Amino acid sequence: MKELSKTPAVRRELVGEEEATQRVDNYLLRHCKGVPKSHVYQILRSGQVRVNGRRVGPDYRLHCGDEVRIPPLRVAERAAPAVAPSGRSFRVLFEDEAIVAIDKPAGVAVHGGSGISFGIIEQLRQQRPESRFLELVHRLDLETSGVLLLAKKRMALTALHALLRDG
Repeated sequence: MKELSKTPAVRRELVGEEEATQRVDNYLLRHCKGVPKSHVYQILRSGQVRVNGRRVGPDYRLHCGDEVRIPPLRVAERAAPAVAPSGRSFRVLFEDEAIVAIDKPAGVAVHGGSGISFGIIEQLRQQRPESRFLELVHRLDLETSGVLLLAKKRMALTALHALLRDG
């Protein structure tokens, strides 16, 4: 059984440009690691989370400069992180301040799940602990090789998603 620890006090966080336009529920899930999703929605429904002193619903879109009040939360103590099965490095085809493109070989999962504990995204996050944000722009099947794009900034992720969606 996991031990629970309590975040000691109410946190107040200012929303920056990178988080602007993000839904408050997604913001909380990202900033409250280890807190179950059901608990995040419960504190939103009960009005414990406030933006600029007002109650908000989970679909509220944050704006740059908003102040988010996060109540004390009980979180499960994190187990020791699993070690990636291979210290494999992936060839970087392109990288700038917003994105990184890597050469994904066939036979490697892009993310964990369905019996696979570590994929490319988990390995890259482990290799780049200083990266505050690193998310898949798209996925490639396990047996597919090709260029895999990862966003290093939320604004890049949303812009690339829009481009892929709109053609």
